Amino acid sequence: MSYDQLLPDEFFTGEDEYPEGFQEAIDAVIKGGNRLLESNEEPDAWDVASGLLAGAVHFWLFSRQPCADPLCETCASVATAELRLGRLLEEVKQHCEESEYFHTPLDRNAGSA
Repeated sequence: MSYDQLLPDEFFTGEDEYPEGFQEAIDAVIKGGNRLLESNEEPDAWDVASGLLAGAVHFWLFSRQPCADPLCETCASVATAELRLGRLLEEVKQHCEESEYFHTPLDRNAGSA
């Protein structure tokens, strides 16, 4: 099975400038996904994408651990597991909505004239 490669610079339609390291991380994940698809005889893009997502979620959660100070204002928005999940879901929703791949012509609710 052949998959078209996703090009890193085509992923987001949103902001042109990202914080340092952000675009490099996007590129690394996309290139890694493409590499995994190419290196397997019969790759399953959904399995590869789910694995990449699981790794990204684990890393995101690791990076958002609150500090030991229960009154820390910087950590207040990630002070509980529920707050971290809420922040994660907000960020995922934003990235989905910014992606060129969020809506496709083959969506069941896509109109045609």
